[in-house]
Amino acid sequence: MIVSVTGGTGFIGSQLIDTLLAQGHEVRALVRRSSNLRWLEGKNVRLVHGDVRDAASLDAFLENADIIYHIAGVVKARDEKGYVEGNVDATRNMLDSALRVAPRLRRFLYVSSQTAAGPAHALDRPTRESDTPAPITTYGRSKWAAEQLVHGYRDKLPWTIVRPPAVYGPRDTEIFIYFQAISRGLNSMIGFDDKRLSLIHSADLVQGIQLAAESERSVGETYFISSEEFYSWPQVGRISAAALRKRVLTLRLPHALVYGVAAVAQGVAALSKQAATLNLEKARDITQRYWICDVSKAREQLGYRQRMSIEQGVHDTIAWYREQGWLK
Repeated sequence: MIVSVTGGTGFIGSQLIDTLLAQGHEVRALVRRSSNLRWLEGKNVRLVHGDVRDAASLDAFLENADIIYHIAGVVKARDEKGYVEGNVDATRNMLDSALRVAPRLRRFLYVSSQTAAGPAHALDRPTRESDTPAPITTYGRSKWAAEQLVHGYRDKLPWTIVRPPAVYGPRDTEIFIYFQAISRGLNSMIGFDDKRLSLIHSADLVQGIQLAAESERSVGETYFISSEEFYSWPQVGRISAAALRKRVLTLRLPHALVYGVAAVAQGVAALSKQAATLNLEKARDITQRYWICDVSKAREQLGYRQRMSIEQGVHDTIAWYREQGWLK
């Protein structure tokens, strides 16, 4: 098949491309002139220069594609406009181009986010696809808006939406910061309540994404692709410390302190051209008690199962970081 992938230079997209190439598909990756190609160098990938925010640059990338994986998106922006342009407008550009130039398209797979649905309200009631979305951040609202846009193409294109939770694994640079802190002997946890989260290894996410894109049953459907277990931060900390062979000091940060630091960081960022990594919206996000979702639908309709245990996943991820010299 001809498979087009946005976000192919990133953490998840590059691993999906590795899998697609191993399966013998013709793979195209949309890249900007400024893109870091380290995960694609030396591989049999057709690089097409363009940008999801530039509608005119997409036709050559999507022409006659059999499957389109739209993974690219904006996770951090200075204002709402940045999120809308990078997540909503960009998705519209992709859909419209697919309509024009991909007449044999079998699937448009949009990778959304658990944040589009919002957090769960109870440990015994994880968020499900049938729940009315209630995103709590601008990022989450932009991903939900993009999902609604995809819904509007129901009679025009065969689409499927996947919502991952937090993702970890080789090549990741976000949760890597957490492992880095553990390697230095510090485990910081937010608040004093019992928080739980869904967390997926990148290999399991790639598996789930492909199952969703290739199943005939999944057309017009949305799926949570996630861990089947809900993890606590003390549990993740213990496993990480053991894998790193480190003794760590656990420090719990009160919610009020997190909001205070976020307010200062947001104020400093407002004076610069950079988006704040921690701001008041992010503080609201990370102080939620239950970021958990139900994978029953994916399990029953797609045959998806979590293959990577948290112990094996953390061990393998840390081993990769060490091989790369990211961790000592």
